[in-house]
Parts: sequence; C-alpha cells; structure tokens
Amino acid sequence: MKRHHTMLGSAVVAAALLLTGCQAGDDATDYDAVGKDEKTAGAVDSKDDKGHAQELAGAQPRIVTTYDGGILTLDATTLEVIDDTKIEGFNRLNPVGDGRHLMVSVAEGFRLLDAGVWTQPHGDHTHSYAADPQLTDTVFDTELPGHVVNHGEATVLFGDGDGKIQTFDTDDFSDGAPKPQVTEVDEPHHGVAVKLADGSMLHTVGTEDERSGAKVVDSSGKEIASSDECPGVHGEAAAKDDVIALGCEDGILLYKDGKFEKIDAPDSFGRIGNQSGSDESQYILGDYKVDEDAEPERPERVSVTDTKSGKLSLVDLDASYSFRSLGHGPDGEGVVLTTDGKLKIIDPATASVTEEYPVIDEWEEPVERQKARPTLFVQDEVAYVSDPGEKKIHIVDLESGEVMAEKSLPHAPNELTGVTG
Repeated sequence: MKRHHTMLGSAVVAAALLLTGCQAGDDATDYDAVGKDEKTAGAVDSKDDKGHAQELAGAQPRIVTTYDGGILTLDATTLEVIDDTKIEGFNRLNPVGDGRHLMVSVAEGFRLLDAGVWTQPHGDHTHSYAADPQLTDTVFDTELPGHVVNHGEATVLFGDGDGKIQTFDTDDFSDGAPKPQVTEVDEPHHGVAVKLADGSMLHTVGTEDERSGAKVVDSSGKEIASSDECPGVHGEAAAKDDVIALGCEDGILLYKDGKFEKIDAPDSFGRIGNQSGSDESQYILGDYKVDEDAEPERPERVSVTDTKSGKLSLVDLDASYSFRSLGHGPDGEGVVLTTDGKLKIIDPATASVTEEYPVIDEWEEPVERQKARPTLFVQDEVAYVSDPGEKKIHIVDLESGEVMAEKSLPHAPNELTGVTG
C-alpha cells in the first residue's frame, strides 16, 4: 500500500528514532533539539514577556491520557510527562478538532482542556507555539455528556441526559471559549450528532430505553431525511464525500447523497457499535458482535464497509479486541489492536489482514467498561499503544511495524488521544 507521509507523522518518527539511537533519513524539519527538553523540543528562544508561550521550529504534537485521579499530557515524540492535572472520577477525553483543545467529560458537562500547543497562520507561513497545558474553568453545561464529533469545520457536543446539541465553528476555539449554537432532540437518549458540509444536522433518534435510527434536519429544524432501520444505533464515523456511517444491531446505516441507506449484516444480530473512518477513504472499519447476551462477547471479527458499493465484509483476526482497539492509518488502512498484543493492519479494499506487528503482551478485555485496558490511538503514520498493566505507552511506526519508543508513566493510562499542535 502506498504511503503518503505527513510532516507531523515524519517528525514523530524521526524523533522516536533519535530516542532509540537510530538515524532518521533526510527530512525538511530540523530535529536537532528533539528529546533535549520534554516540554519544548524544537523550540527557539522567544518566550513572551510573561513566559507563557515559547515559539517552536514547527508544530509539536502532544498525547493526552487519563488515569484514575487525573490527566497526563505527554510530548508525542519523547513521551515525557509535560503536565499532570489532578481531577477526580472517570473522565472521558475527546479532541475538539483544532489541534489544541480537548473536551473532558465531567459531571457538569464538557470541560475545556487546553493542551498548550498551537499553530497560527502568518501570511505565506505559520508560527507554532507551546505553553503549559491548562484545564480551564470553561464548562459547556449538559446532563450526561456523551459524544463529541469534529467533522469538516464544525464541532458538535451531544448530551445524553437532556438531548442538548451544542454546535461550534471549530476555528472559534482559537479565540478562547466560543458560544455554541444550541438545539435539542425530541427525546434524550445515548446518541450522537454531526454537522454536515451543507449546514444540515444529522442526529440519532431514540429514547432513554430504545434507539431506532436517525434523521437529518436543516438549519430551521425541518426534516430532510430520516430512517428507523437502525435498532440500537450507536457511534458514528465519516467517510469520503461527506458520507456518515452509524452502527446498528443488524448492520450499518449510511447517510449519503441526501438520503439514508441501510446495509444489512450477514447475521440476524450483527452489531456494529464502534467505527473508525477517514474523510480520505470510502471504507469504514467497525467492530462486529453476534451474541446479544454476552457480557462481554470478545469478538474475533471486524467489519469493513465500502460506502460506495454498499458491501459489508467481515475480517477474521484470530484474536479478540475491545471498543478502544480500532483506528485507521494515513492511507485509509484499518488498524486493530488485538488481545494477542499485536497491531493488525487491514487492507479495506480486499478486507484482509496484510501485516501483524507485535507490540505488547497478551491481554484480556475487562468486563467493566470504564476499567483501563490497552488502547490504540493513531496520529498520521504512527500508532500509540497503551499498556496499563505495565504503566507504559509505545510508539509504533505503521509502515514498518517497528516499536520505535516506549515510556513508563507514573500512572496506569486509561483514555488515550492527542492533538497535532
């Protein structure tokens, strides 16, 4: 499969190679400072008069992970701890989509976390900066904060307890705490909403007890399309050409070209509840479960849906995985972290496993959903794999499968995500 390296991913690869004593190939980015200072690798001496920010030679990605009692912010190239923020409870993390901010799900709603790295345009070039991360006092109120979706130029928050949909222009977060446009679904439920390229809003339909499908409404709330053919609707992923996929208990529901299209699973109960997609690919990677009563099921197959042809294929992995095991690489390839400790690389066009990369020891998915488990996060052509039992995170080159770096942490990582800077 042809690779299209990005500057950000190449920077992470090069820095990780430096950490392990290897030499990276030629690259346009200067990596001489990488690894010398865990907070400001690649920085130049230009702090402002308050010492709050430091200008960098290029964008500096960061990794953010929760643990029982707090949130760790890490340098994405060295995995050194930049900040340890104490916060009680089980906290979900979701990137806003601006490369800097994240939403932390707390009892009161969505609390804004500034990861402390950002890039600003300046004429024909850009300037990148780094500062200390900050868990701000800004909270976007809702009951039972649920999914956060960044699609196109919009970020949408969904409140499961009150059915509140809060919509933002993603770029507005650069000015601080923007005010959302607020709407509500007919009845609160565990759902999700996505703002589409034409300005319409797709959101799930259901009640506290049952979820049945989705609808799309225009800016005035007028219904454009709807479907009740998606029992137990859960999760979403975007594909090429503004296609949105929603998981169902008997297949997958697509919204494309202004209408819904249902793709049935090959089994009467074939649940797809977690998906991973890319705006650059026509394929959606999803989980696949067939035992309605299992707690948990520990499936060994994943689904691959071709959103153009409408074909749903199943891929055998020869090992199980969890809802935090799915990702996709820079060319749309599927990436799955399985319980044999390997990353399985899937060619979606052939629905087949093409590579297997050993990363960590064998593991078993815990029954309790909030309990820490090995987790996958992919940023460009590198994968981050957590190992909470060992209190470690590993960096893996998706092209070669090489484990380029690993780092022990002061706490067992749980949620795992990142920002590009």
